[in-house]
Amino acid sequence: MPNVLILTDDSEFARVLSARWRTERHPPSLTVVNSHIWKAPDAENHDLVVIGPVAEGSLPRIVAAVPTNLSAIFCTSAQSHEVHLLRSAHPHLLHVPLRDEWAPTILLVAGECLRRAAASRQARQALARATQSERDATLGRYILEMKHNINNALTSILGNAELLLLEPGQLSSQSLQQVKTMHHMSLRLHEIMQRFSSLDSEIRGAEIASQPETEEGVTELPTRV
Repeated sequence: MPNVLILTDDSEFARVLSARWRTERHPPSLTVVNSHIWKAPDAENHDLVVIGPVAEGSLPRIVAAVPTNLSAIFCTSAQSHEVHLLRSAHPHLLHVPLRDEWAPTILLVAGECLRRAAASRQARQALARATQSERDATLGRYILEMKHNINNALTSILGNAELLLLEPGQLSSQSLQQVKTMHHMSLRLHEIMQRFSSLDSEIRGAEIASQPETEEGVTELPTRV
């Protein structure tokens, strides 16, 4: 659910906008705060900030404190002398004049802002997943390349451990237990590597099997005579 911060010193503005928003089919989570207690870091937890009428002289300070990567709408009188200066200094902000039907206009503009914020969030998440997948793939390729060396090392450890276990009388009870532990752990690592190789074969087999279906799904472009 998207989060919207309504920042205003006008209780009627907050009441009307909140009531109108709650009649929507999928209303966002709303937080109302006045300019006296609001702090800039509070905005970072929201997808959109709607700045309504605030105390005289407070608007430039508030607008300047809103992060540039956050969608924000400020609502002032159409005749306000601050509007032009604010829009010039902060082109990423959207202005909705406080005139007839201002509430539906804010909801319309806010809806577009929230959809854009959701798309940006999904894009960031997809990029993070792609980056993680690439890291996992790099690690997987490295293990595949080193599989032969790892198996050789495990074979050496297992062989030496088994030779020591053939003559248990030459070892102290503590050393014998340590060798048994090394032998057991080496077997487990060997099983893990075998399973890794098996998964690699299964994935390659699935890719080969899916190629005919992929090729059948590709339609040829019509050629002009």
